[in-house]
Amino acid sequence: MSTDGFKYSDETFADIAMLRYRLNGFDLLTLKQKTLIYYLSEAALSGRDITFDQFGRYNLRIRKMLEHVYETYSGNRDDEEWKSFEEYLKQVWFSYGIYHHYSSDKFKPRFSEDFLRNALGEKCSMYENLFPVIFNPSFFPKKVDRSDGADVITSSACNFYEGVTQQEVENFYDSLKDPSNDAPPSYGLNSTIIKCGDKIVEDVWFLNGRYGKAIKHIVYWLEKALGVAENEQQRRYIELLVNYYKSGDLTVFNEYCIEWVKEHEAQVDFVNGFIEVYSDPIGLKGSWESIVEYKDLEATGRTQKISNNAQWFEDHSPVDPRFKKKVVRGVTANVICAAMLGGDEYPSTAIGINLPNADWIRANHGSKSITISNITEAYKAASRNSGFREEFVINEETLSLVNKYDDVCDDLHTDLHECLGHGSGQLLSGVDPDSLKTYGNTIEEARADLFGLYYIADEKLVELGLVPDVEAYKSQYYTYMLNGLMTQLTRIRLGDDIEEAHMRNRALIAHWCYEHGDAMRLVKRNGKTYLEITDYPQLRRLIAELLAEVQRIKSTGDYAAARELVERYAVKVDKSLHEEILERYQRLKLAPYKGFINPVLKPVYDNNGEIADVSVDYSESYSQQMLRYSKDYGYLV
Repeated sequence: MSTDGFKYSDETFADIAMLRYRLNGFDLLTLKQKTLIYYLSEAALSGRDITFDQFGRYNLRIRKMLEHVYETYSGNRDDEEWKSFEEYLKQVWFSYGIYHHYSSDKFKPRFSEDFLRNALGEKCSMYENLFPVIFNPSFFPKKVDRSDGADVITSSACNFYEGVTQQEVENFYDSLKDPSNDAPPSYGLNSTIIKCGDKIVEDVWFLNGRYGKAIKHIVYWLEKALGVAENEQQRRYIELLVNYYKSGDLTVFNEYCIEWVKEHEAQVDFVNGFIEVYSDPIGLKGSWESIVEYKDLEATGRTQKISNNAQWFEDHSPVDPRFKKKVVRGVTANVICAAMLGGDEYPSTAIGINLPNADWIRANHGSKSITISNITEAYKAASRNSGFREEFVINEETLSLVNKYDDVCDDLHTDLHECLGHGSGQLLSGVDPDSLKTYGNTIEEARADLFGLYYIADEKLVELGLVPDVEAYKSQYYTYMLNGLMTQLTRIRLGDDIEEAHMRNRALIAHWCYEHGDAMRLVKRNGKTYLEITDYPQLRRLIAELLAEVQRIKSTGDYAAARELVERYAVKVDKSLHEEILERYQRLKLAPYKGFINPVLKPVYDNNGEIADVSVDYSESYSQQMLRYSKDYGYLV
């Protein structure tokens, strides 16, 4: 709860706590800017069904069936089976289907098949074929399977491939690539791969193809946004995005990305499209997502200091000079307020974003980085007085250090990760950007995190006024290593491996540094395990050494080294330590995952039917929002 009565925290279910984010400064925007945000927000919500379908071929029908039961059930809603059913539906809403948004494991219903059959009544026969999908734990148990040695395409439930093997997909895209093309499209980003007989074809996601019924509405709202664009460059990139949706042509998407990177003056901006590839086991297919944003002008001064010195950071990086950019181009960084989240950015969202993802566009045209201030504000408000730090930080001295510097350093590490880390370095000529295959996402996230960790301890940041003193970095080093070695284990089930790319990245860095030096150790006190860092300067040297190696792997496309690094340090979990961490965390009664309820943006019309204002309503509940979204934006069911 904030001092002005705004309620950040809402409900909790399963392992998730729902939060709200506040649109700080929205009332200060012009009518044109508010209208632009409204139109873009409608476009951000219109692709919701696409993400549901991408994350599993049965998800849309399952959602429709469960929502029917939720709205028509006439039994006892205080019954335990009903409560279990309601929790399951809320998890399905949250994760865009029947698989956990982070672990990729299939949800295990705590209600019976008989309960669901009885609740469906005469409609049960319509959905009979969905029962094994929901209740059989061995039927596609993971949305994304990254097991070493597995055919990760045939064993994953994500809905990007039909009837093909991993080798067939890799061969298909290898055959399309032209090593002489220095501006290649992001092959496979916007299509489903289907095997028809002996032939493999792409079913492209565009206006007149797959997902066209939803894309039609996205295009409608983007075209409305053209009329209130803030400047000609913004209008130009919106037009290109519309043309891309109409054509499905990835070369047009490249043009859009380049023009989007060039625009710096508008206060309102957005991302909308098939972007991140974490939900594809081989890292090719883009999940549909959107975020609408406006600049936090006061806080943006921090990130601009970083972006204005991007060349200095690149030049002083501890990596081999062959892998550094000689000229850093077009790096821009802003702190923004999210105005609307959609697709794979909702309800769970990032706190920072760096785009575009194509390495050659970053190298030749630059990138845009954002840190989302009102999302981090909500996270911090929800974590106050949780008892988490007191439980896991080793002593009062370290706790005092963390409490003093953590807010500054945590935001700053995100800025360095997004603004400089992802934009740093370069591939050697002729290296395939997809050469690291299933390990590419983890290596890329490790590279960006290591860049941020290395520089957060640099005196340059004190000189720039970004940290108060040379001791501040120790807070970030402690919390990062604590998370990578121990506390992120609260997010996975006992006995499971680490699957998610960001978690693997943090485990890789922490365990590699732990093994390669004596800068830190795990100690037992009163039966509990704690992290103790004994040599912070040595830890920075280890981070520099690992950054140099990870950049080498990325720049040279060294698949074997990437595999060795990830499989050795980032996957396996010490079961006894995991069990201890889960027990300690459970006593705190905290939800390990957080998600967000969007505000409701409502146009206010004048007597002539023109938009006179846009109001912001924070009163909609999670269930109300999800049911409304299914009704108003359910274009594919």
